[in-house]
Amino acid sequence: MKILFTASECVPFVKTGGLADVVGSLAPALAEQGHDVRVILPKYSMIPHEYERKMTHVVDFEVSLGWRRQYCGIEQLERGGVTYYFVDNRYYFGRNYIYGVGGDEHERYAFFCRGVLNALPLIPFAPDVIHAHDWQTGMIPALLRIQYAGLPLYDSIRTVMTIHNLQYQGIFGVKDVQDMLGLQDEVFTDDKLEYFGNVNFLKAGIVYADEVTTVSPSYAEEIQTAYYGERLDGLLRARHNHLTGILNGIDVREYDPATDPSIAQNYSVKDMSGKAACKRALQEELGLEVRPDVPIIAMIGRLNSQKGLDLVDYVIADIMREDLQLVCLGMGESRYVNLFSWAEQNYPGRVAASFVMDHGLAHRIYAGADLFLMPSAFEPCGLSQMIALRYGTVPVVRETGGLRDTVLSYNEYTKDGNGFTFFNYNAHDMLNVIRRALHYYHNEREVWALLQERGMTADFSWLQSSRIYLDLYKKLMPALLGEGKPADKAEDKPAAAEAPAPKPKRVTKATPKAPAAKKEPAAKKEPAAKAKAAPKAAAVKKETAAKPAAAKKPAAAKKAAEKPADVPAAKPAPRTRKTKTEKTEE
Repeated sequence: MKILFTASECVPFVKTGGLADVVGSLAPALAEQGHDVRVILPKYSMIPHEYERKMTHVVDFEVSLGWRRQYCGIEQLERGGVTYYFVDNRYYFGRNYIYGVGGDEHERYAFFCRGVLNALPLIPFAPDVIHAHDWQTGMIPALLRIQYAGLPLYDSIRTVMTIHNLQYQGIFGVKDVQDMLGLQDEVFTDDKLEYFGNVNFLKAGIVYADEVTTVSPSYAEEIQTAYYGERLDGLLRARHNHLTGILNGIDVREYDPATDPSIAQNYSVKDMSGKAACKRALQEELGLEVRPDVPIIAMIGRLNSQKGLDLVDYVIADIMREDLQLVCLGMGESRYVNLFSWAEQNYPGRVAASFVMDHGLAHRIYAGADLFLMPSAFEPCGLSQMIALRYGTVPVVRETGGLRDTVLSYNEYTKDGNGFTFFNYNAHDMLNVIRRALHYYHNEREVWALLQERGMTADFSWLQSSRIYLDLYKKLMPALLGEGKPADKAEDKPAAAEAPAPKPKRVTKATPKAPAAKKEPAAKKEPAAKAKAAPKAAAVKKETAAKPAAAKKPAAAKKAAEKPADVPAAKPAPRTRKTKTEKTEE
């Protein structure tokens, strides 16, 4: 199977959050199973030189954005069995940020979406499935069905849209987007691209993609409710038959305490002595009191309210009354930077905070800490709690999204569980669970060792999740395979004569009307119908009469579809800068 991932970031090239980890680890996991997997992303200026110098130029062309014709280059790099393409334009991506506040985010990622589609015949690569990730790529499924329908290369492509964080949607002014992409007025309705008077890139992907996924089963259920749905819950409920929650995995080779070169001493579930050495090294590195008996609670991630840090703020004095040490690593809102700076000054030797993105230090914290605190208000999946479990660091989390799917609270009666959880978004509920975890750490070491063992032996690899993605891709393939079957198979499998059915099936309230070009496959199926109806002279005569009309349809469709792919058929509108820019992170 040929699969193309489209994303705005991917490790090891560029990263701001979990999206990069998912794309950078899922693609190789699929490639290892024998599939042709390729990834395309913007060529940002902050991509390390060690990767940039290995890139080779493939092709360059111009991309039409309204009245503009912009240079677009495609660079290529092979790594780990995956082919990576980089969309090059220094005006859009040669900046000192990935997601910015420059007021032209809609233009940057409209260019990227158009550039990806226009590059396919020039690379050349004809994917079976385009897997789009987050709002920056949401226009790809929409453009594919609105403007590229009927073209032979594009018409057979199926699309999957993955929501990594519904809070980030890519909302911009209608005139701004219409100017860039040349979209007709009829697609700016509430069942298509329009969103409360604006255009929503993520909504475009949800409406037009063949299948929609998100990054955990619980989050897939949650976002269909008003509380978590970010005003898209109605659309997601309408598409619930095509919405699947697939739990993320982690790169178990990178996050392996038995082989990790970043930590002070390697260890495994069979020999945990190295974890004590990692704890001591961490205390020395961060200026904490070197005490092997005191538990270290770690927090790693973005410093914002989504991560539940307002709960920590409310009861931090109560937390520090316990005999423990607190370590924080991350960047984010000044409110929480000030919080942990204050705690570091008021509890010297007991609190350490680092406001940087330091992956080596993150590994050392995972290895040296005893507990990992993650009291998120909502969490699409979360990777940190899986990494903590992998390093024998017991998680304390709130039961939401992917945290609920990966951490089960210890039950003293059944002995089930691998961590500690609380349900209500309440600071004192969190505090009580922290105290419960400390009780087991100090007083029931056998239970603690059992929790560590369960976390370290659990399978958080991409193996299982990648198979679910493959099943989803294959679910989209029968229609494609059916289009190429010979006529003599028509009687054995009558459904094959209706192979293009998935396209008309998208004619619902949440999807656009299928254009006339969609009838092209039906015209191709007439030989099969003719073979079946050959004994009937009247049927033969009727079919023969219909052939000239059918033959004209592909050419007309191609002429209509090629126009927007090359030069968008839109009247230039005055450019405005009413832009809402958004970042993406999990």
